[in-house]
Amino acid sequence: MTAVHPFFVNGDYADSTGSETYDVISPVTGARIGTVPLPSATDLDAAVKAANEAQQAWARVNVWKRAEICHRVGDALSARVDELARLQTLEQGKPLAESVADVEEAAQLFHLHAEDAVRLHGETMPSTDSTKRMWTFYRPVGTWGIITPWNFPLLMLAEFVAPGLATGNAHVVKPPANTPLTVLKAMEAMVEAGVPAGLVNVLPGEGATGDMLVRHPGVDAIGFIGSSATGAKVAAAAGLKRSLMECSGNGPLVVLADADLNAAARAAVYGAYLCSGQVCCATERVVVHADAHDGFVEAVLRAAEDVVLGDPFDAATNLGPLNNEGVAAKMDRHMVDARERGARILLGGQRRPRQPTDLYYEFTVVDEVPEASLLSREESFGPVVPIITGASDDELLRIANDDELGLQGAVFTQSMASAYRFVEELAVGQVVVNDSTCFWDVNMPFGGAGNRGTGWGRIGGKHTLLDMSDLRTGVMSL
Repeated sequence: MTAVHPFFVNGDYADSTGSETYDVISPVTGARIGTVPLPSATDLDAAVKAANEAQQAWARVNVWKRAEICHRVGDALSARVDELARLQTLEQGKPLAESVADVEEAAQLFHLHAEDAVRLHGETMPSTDSTKRMWTFYRPVGTWGIITPWNFPLLMLAEFVAPGLATGNAHVVKPPANTPLTVLKAMEAMVEAGVPAGLVNVLPGEGATGDMLVRHPGVDAIGFIGSSATGAKVAAAAGLKRSLMECSGNGPLVVLADADLNAAARAAVYGAYLCSGQVCCATERVVVHADAHDGFVEAVLRAAEDVVLGDPFDAATNLGPLNNEGVAAKMDRHMVDARERGARILLGGQRRPRQPTDLYYEFTVVDEVPEASLLSREESFGPVVPIITGASDDELLRIANDDELGLQGAVFTQSMASAYRFVEELAVGQVVVNDSTCFWDVNMPFGGAGNRGTGWGRIGGKHTLLDMSDLRTGVMSL
């Protein structure tokens, strides 16, 4: 009998007041691994009420005490790495080594933001009025409604909750419907660490639950990680509420004529198999100089020999199944479109038969990808390296920037001048030189470029604390 997993509200696990449930199906085995209730409006009201009441008291707790509790959460997560990682792999599908890294990074975020918070300083400013003194400091925003995706369920919860707790906020979290079990299990670490009841509440659900959360009058701000299409709906529903939005990306990885082609190929392949390509900064497009094209393609095919698709609990596997049918069907559509437009599929391009589920997608390399193809214009979110060729650096830059999205990109070159040019002129939030588009560091401000459909704000380091705080100014008359 599959267990029904309750909500986490006001410091304890709680049953739903409604009757609707849904099943969590493992992409690894195809088995039902849990049944989760859908929250009713009454359940959401209770969670928001608990968050609001807890936050009022938490805002008065000094920052050193808040940091101490965040450190405890980090320690408690570290003590549960094996258990949480195995559960995440079972419900998400990524290789176990990746899940271990996710849990470890989630713990690290609580330690990092504990240290950030005690160093979040204001400033004093001279006034044009000699009888006035002005200074700034930071206050918590209040209760945040957090909506996280299924590709990094625990890590992306920590990206919001760690800085949010450190700065005095409360949270009502809607984890993804596909992967709620790891997040719910991780709440045991919150209890053990002594996080006051009500500061972190978890109500799994689907789109309707997220919409209720965003629109709830007791929710002061919204934190969202997910697709740009969903992000646009969230932003419209949120109105003037404070929000921190991280949405879709579409590469690119740019390979100049003087690049180390083996290093570029390894980075492209890594960025396509990490989390089965289901990463917002995956290798969605490789834009390669014509003079480097042939050598790069050869190097990619060599690097792809090290990709092993299979059981994610097997230590030899570095490519697990896709998480759900929606993303697998999108890969199918992109492959059909690529073939119809004359692209050359050099490797893979289909689901692997005779697997435990129909979600095991072969590692794929596609050459001569037309700029108008779906592989180029959309975020595929699968294990694919799409290769587009340009005749000059100017054309590479044009192709790379001809996109509605702009999250993270990379450039491979041995020229310092070229590196600086692409860092400054690629229309993305971050540019990685001579490494994968999937490079990420817990202390790196991560987010989209302006005038792109990738959201606003920054995840990582002190920047998230700033986004989750209100800057307050005091003016004193002498």
